[in-house]
Amino acid sequence: MFFNIIAGLGIGLLGSLHCIGMCGPIALSLPVYGKSKVDKLLLIVLYNIGRASSYAALGALFGFIGNQFFLFGYQQAFSIILGVSILLFLVIAKYLPFRIPLIDTLHLKIKGKLANLLQSPKQHYSYYFIGLANGLLPCGLVYLAIGSAMATGSAINGALLMFMFGLGTFPLMMSIMIFGKFIPFPVRQKINRLTPVLISITACLIILRGMNLNIPYFSPGLQEQGLQTIQCHK
Repeated sequence: MFFNIIAGLGIGLLGSLHCIGMCGPIALSLPVYGKSKVDKLLLIVLYNIGRASSYAALGALFGFIGNQFFLFGYQQAFSIILGVSILLFLVIAKYLPFRIPLIDTLHLKIKGKLANLLQSPKQHYSYYFIGLANGLLPCGLVYLAIGSAMATGSAINGALLMFMFGLGTFPLMMSIMIFGKFIPFPVRQKINRLTPVLISITACLIILRGMNLNIPYFSPGLQEQGLQTIQCHK
């Protein structure tokens, strides 16, 4: 659980600037300006909690999927294959750019729903639903967090990791919404070049997790864990 909390927060904090590039324009278009400080803060928190809720739901779903591999004893192979797949995807995306029609269609549908929510009359709870929809937008960093959630092999741990990922993006996203300032494009462009590095490090940690090196938190002894579980049931 400690690893999941740290991994989720780390991906969120280090990837915040990438999130600003993707979600910043939507966040800045929310009609929170001109409201009282308390009301403004409440609406911003509701929006960001909505994003984190979507991430947690995705984490639970993909953590459950990962759990199916764990139940059949494939946790080590699954973690290693998942980590290698992320690295391969990173290389392919860089040197052989391609588009996935299904993801493009999903992106357009979610953006259309967001546009409707932004243009319609809003109550306080509307900001939570805008955040929910925003959290479902396809995003490379979210894919990375989903991969990490799958590697936990648990719906609960997957949800925890993804929710902490959402919390990790809070400081920067909230500060931009509160102060209404956007980081200049050249600065974001330079920092976004670090995103592949973050993805590579996380993929290596997922591989390390599956190597059964008996390193606490990072590469626990999976066989020993299994034995302890069996003994607990005796």
